[in-house]
Amino acid sequence: MPLTIREFNEAPAQDVRPALTACLDVPRWVETLLARRPYADLAALLAASEALTPLRPEEVRRAMAAHPRIGEKAGGQSTEAGWSRSEQSGVDGDAAREFAAANAEYEATFGHVFLVCASGRSGAELLENLRSRLSNDPEKELDVAGQELAKIAALRLEKAVTA
Repeated sequence: MPLTIREFNEAPAQDVRPALTACLDVPRWVETLLARRPYADLAALLAASEALTPLRPEEVRRAMAAHPRIGEKAGGQSTEAGWSRSEQSGVDGDAAREFAAANAEYEATFGHVFLVCASGRSGAELLENLRSRLSNDPEKELDVAGQELAKIAALRLEKAVTA
């Protein structure tokens, strides 16, 4: 259930922290957003979130651990799992099967899961994105993954907090 911006601003930190962590599992990001409350509106909160990027390499790695592979639906009843299933709704059937092999190649190349903001994108588009990113060097790819995490965080923040 989303919080209004007023509820977000006034709730005890321990009540808001889980919602922020579901948006992006990066403690620095979560704690800084909490510490800078109150926000005038949702736009100010989103701007503050964006100002905390780029993410550091260790933060990207930590946050990636909370994301399922593209093509594999997140299990469980958590808010984050529900968001993930919704965000990956374009990756079903044949696309999900193709992703199994592509994910294996990507993970063998980079040592971590392929991360992309999947919301509103087709399975074919996401698969093309994965394949194009295989030519990145590991440092560049970690940076791209961090940018994708920031996009996901913004989308989820808009689901967690309303105007």
